[in-house]
Amino acid sequence: MLHETSKIPQATTKRLPLYYRFLQNFANAGQKRISSQELSEAMKIDSATIRRDFSHLGALGKKGYGYDVQELLLFFRKTLDQDEATNVALIGVGGLGGAFLKYNFHRNHNTKIIVAFDSNSPLEGEKINDIDTYHPDKIEEKIKEYGVELVILTVPSRSAQEVTDRLAKTDIKGILNFTPVRISVPDHIRVQTIDLSVELQTLIYQIKQQ
Repeated sequence: MLHETSKIPQATTKRLPLYYRFLQNFANAGQKRISSQELSEAMKIDSATIRRDFSHLGALGKKGYGYDVQELLLFFRKTLDQDEATNVALIGVGGLGGAFLKYNFHRNHNTKIIVAFDSNSPLEGEKINDIDTYHPDKIEEKIKEYGVELVILTVPSRSAQEVTDRLAKTDIKGILNFTPVRISVPDHIRVQTIDLSVELQTLIYQIKQQ
């Protein structure tokens, strides 16, 4: 259902999974209702930001009551399509890619890496951390066979655009790009780039400004 919330600010959309995770924690602790202030203290996000985020999503709370935890959980579950599985492929089983295979989104029952690709894997495939892993020559064939919608890209920079061009010919809907390359994709594919070196430099700058 996230396509229905595409008009809300990007910063808000990035916080939606966090809201869902913290609401699960409140529910597991047996809490029936919460205020924006309680969420603020738990998440370390300004309460005004939380109220503004929720206002983009509709009337989720009641004045003088706060928010019903179970109702919010249900809302975010539907909004984030938590009842629909998303098949994910990993391309590049190096240090970072290998860590993804070991982790494999254990806390997200609807998101799972079901196939991987690495240049050191044989064409006929092998098991790495119980995940079917093939040589990249099999990308187009296996992405279709496994019904992959999302790709995590952790290949060397020199290969990023070449692999992306091949992915553009498949039916995938999104790429989570962990390379420093700003890859080009057709309009029907969404890209989220996470450049760890940039994130680190940003953090260092913020620390020095304190």
